[in-house]
Amino acid sequence: MQLLIVEDDHTIAENLYDFLESRGHQCDFSPSLAGARQLLAQSRFDAIILDRNLPDGDGAGLAKSLRSTGNFVPILMLTARDTLDDKLSGFDAGADDYLAKPFALKEVEARLLALHRRQTVTAPSAVLEFGVLRFDPAAQELRLAGEIVHLAPKAMRLLAFMLPQPNHVFSRRELELAIWGSEQASSDNLRSVLHTVRKAIGSSLEIQNVHGQGYKLLAT
Repeated sequence: MQLLIVEDDHTIAENLYDFLESRGHQCDFSPSLAGARQLLAQSRFDAIILDRNLPDGDGAGLAKSLRSTGNFVPILMLTARDTLDDKLSGFDAGADDYLAKPFALKEVEARLLALHRRQTVTAPSAVLEFGVLRFDPAAQELRLAGEIVHLAPKAMRLLAFMLPQPNHVFSRRELELAIWGSEQASSDNLRSVLHTVRKAIGSSLEIQNVHGQGYKLLAT
């Protein structure tokens, strides 16, 4: 996932950054709301880790402004404010989940992955197009240059997951979660699905292996 960490405690931010990067995610960091807004204007993120007590304001304000403009990127609030009223105000502002400090890094990642899966499942069923490939989620119909392509469900889930973000690098773990809902003991399972998809789409599109990082969908 592409993650934005908004946290002014540098020790906490560094721990989050280092851990999540080691797990195959890509992270950007801002210690302030102003910096976060600038990064959000420049890039698309799969989720935001958002502190509330920031030098230039309450993180809840950023959440509220994002929601008011139709941006529904998943937001996980991390904060020392752990009363029920604090949590309710965070949810009212638009947070999707709430985790009080101190927290376990593994739990942060687990919650982020759950938010990302939930958004993928509930995403609008708009037709997705990239190059000569066209996928209709509602009809579960895939067309290549106008011709229907028949794929097994796992291969279809892989393409449906990658199509909204062409040129984005997905880690092996992200793709496995999208296909099976859990990590796989062997990478052979993912390689088998990738082989099926590559064979189906031919030379018009490419799923490129990015060494040490993952895979991305490209037009050739």
